[in-house]
Amino acid sequence: MTIQQHRAGQKIREWREAHSPPLNAEEFGAQYGAPGRWPSRTVYGWEVKGKIARAAVQMRLSQLGVCKPEDWLTPAQAPVIAERPVATPAPAADFYDAHRHGFVRIATSTPQVRTADVAFNRDAVLAEAQRAHSAHVDLVVYPELCVSSYAIDDLHLQAALLDAVEMAVGAIISASASLSPMLLIGAPLRRNGKLFNCALAIAGGRLLGVVPKSFLPNYREYYEKRWFAHGRSVVGQEMTVAGHSAPFGTDLIFAAANLPGFKVFAEICEDYWSPNPPSTVGALAGATILANLSASNVTIGKSDERHMLARAQSSRAIAAYAYCASGHGESTTDLSWDGQGMIYEMGDLLAESERFSLDAQLSIADVDCDRILSERMRNQTFNDAAEAEDCPENRFRTVSFEHKFTGGDVGLHRPIRRFPFVPGRAHRLDEDCYEAFNIQIDGLMRRMTATKAKSIVIGVSGGLDSTHALVVAAKTCDRLGLDRKMIKGFTMPGFGTSDYTKSNAWKLMKAMGISAQEIDIVPAATTMLEDIGHPFADGEPVYDVTFENVQAGLRTDYLFRLSGQHDGFVLGTGDLSELALGWCTYGVGDQMSHYGVNAGVPKTLIQYLIRWAVQTSQFDAATDDVLTAILNTEISPELVPADERGAMQSTESKIGPYELNDFFLHHIIRWGQRPSKVAFLAYHAWKNAGEGQWPADFPEAKKNEYDLATIRMWLEKFLWRFFQFSQFKRSALPNGPKVSAGGALSPRGDWRAPSDAVADVWLQELKNGVPEG
Repeated sequence: MTIQQHRAGQKIREWREAHSPPLNAEEFGAQYGAPGRWPSRTVYGWEVKGKIARAAVQMRLSQLGVCKPEDWLTPAQAPVIAERPVATPAPAADFYDAHRHGFVRIATSTPQVRTADVAFNRDAVLAEAQRAHSAHVDLVVYPELCVSSYAIDDLHLQAALLDAVEMAVGAIISASASLSPMLLIGAPLRRNGKLFNCALAIAGGRLLGVVPKSFLPNYREYYEKRWFAHGRSVVGQEMTVAGHSAPFGTDLIFAAANLPGFKVFAEICEDYWSPNPPSTVGALAGATILANLSASNVTIGKSDERHMLARAQSSRAIAAYAYCASGHGESTTDLSWDGQGMIYEMGDLLAESERFSLDAQLSIADVDCDRILSERMRNQTFNDAAEAEDCPENRFRTVSFEHKFTGGDVGLHRPIRRFPFVPGRAHRLDEDCYEAFNIQIDGLMRRMTATKAKSIVIGVSGGLDSTHALVVAAKTCDRLGLDRKMIKGFTMPGFGTSDYTKSNAWKLMKAMGISAQEIDIVPAATTMLEDIGHPFADGEPVYDVTFENVQAGLRTDYLFRLSGQHDGFVLGTGDLSELALGWCTYGVGDQMSHYGVNAGVPKTLIQYLIRWAVQTSQFDAATDDVLTAILNTEISPELVPADERGAMQSTESKIGPYELNDFFLHHIIRWGQRPSKVAFLAYHAWKNAGEGQWPADFPEAKKNEYDLATIRMWLEKFLWRFFQFSQFKRSALPNGPKVSAGGALSPRGDWRAPSDAVADVWLQELKNGVPEG
């Protein structure tokens, strides 16, 4: 059935988009709906489904100048197709602006506080706001009741104190007009004969809204119900504070109209400890940043509990979670305070304040709201949960404000892992590396028991991949109580094989105690090159792809025939990085095997796991020596003879450093990020080897750095290889275990893509979004 669209819907869409700033359907309905807000689905119904608004709505839209009543009966005009403008590269300043890439800078602030001294506390709040302004912070989260102070007991019910609090709030609102951050402060506020423990959102001289605390603790040392009314049923209301009227309720999301993704929901202290925190529904309603204004006295172990809750809530709600507790200066009549502030994003700790400090604390981190929204888009469970909650976005009120953020290059306050596939938790390094090894071992064990194979056939080159695969195979035999001699290792030197790597292959096979044999493929390769009339057979030094693939194909062919001869299966050695780049020979080549044990392990992780195995003495000294030698060898396919200077064929000089390629791969397959953002992150991760964190025990000599031009060059090559060149090889990928949460490329698992796609979209975005130098 053809949908008959009308001119009114067309005008509504045009009016929204022409609004400054442009309004989405939800914001339009929230700001202009009368007598109640118009849900986004209703607005879209008018615009794209031809639905007719009721008479009162038609009149409201006519009064606003959006459309006339007769427009509802007039067919929509055919759109004018304008000539598509040629995209131009973004200015360099835009590239270096973190906001452009979806980052929002947030801070937790534990200001100086003095018990019941409202004027002192007001000035302390503003002092931290000014400090945050100077640091280009977008959002500051303060402790619970920071204006009055928390531990004042029945003084909460004193009219003089409450009057002073309201005057202080008014002063803070006025002062905020010259400050860039949005402030979330805590204060006790009166309404209709009730006192509420509130979070106040303030920005640009406006009181944006007031959120009451939902759950009031009234057990052990807490007795908040003595003073406060709960806010669980407070929705859709208004409140006036110091002459400023604003929405009041637990149904509020504060959204920057000019910074997509900057959407904040606030809850207060005990809300965080409840079985069903209000922030869960806040996230389902669209908030990306969840803020907790807390007092929370400190006891032994409570810091760990707060970390656990913040990590869990940020992970479960797919959000950022900023938590800020009261600090030194609160009354210590019966309790003490540590001033803990922390910022989590989807389970990752980004920043944490100093606890028990006598000084005010401002803990800052750049939160990636773009990454949060990307993950929600991928995680249908999140969206199903929102639907199960009857779509909270339809009943929540969005309070829009124009955010006065600082553009340009203000740095990046955020830890970025140079090696995103490598275990990054130093305190759990052994456990993570053990787990990585055993995922592969367990997968291979199951394949062996399922096939009842009598042997494992593997090509051993003396390179990283075959070394790691052999280590996994040997450990698998040990776990199954099998003699390692069942592993049939074959080194197959070709035209470019060096004596050094061949020697390492033999040393490794001997150290592992497997069955070892050498098959020289040069005669067979020469015969094949002669048979197909390749110039090399006539003495010409032509080392093209055919020359290389003849050798790669023969090795695989031998391995498959040997697996039949020995009643076993071929263990693949190719890794995730090579699959991403298509750096493998398709079909009868190293792309194929019976089981690809390394298919989910990128090159950087293989290097790290082997290095960890040596450093933790997982093997004997002889094995450690050969593993170290292999780690220090130039990565090369060794398919082309050395040149006149003895230089071997270098993989990374052709396809780029694996450490950069793995960085690109992680951010593209795991988060679907734009090339310009990948380049931005890579620039901040790799621009200075002396800054940031490196994996534990990473060799100093291997700590590299790259400038933006280099990053851009290799990213361009990666994008073409990944999106346009190599998918057909991944579509025919043998079985193999997924190892990292960063993703794998199996067409049966993480990654499904057409083999005949083109990379133009990604290459153009890179060209437009990243300066050349």
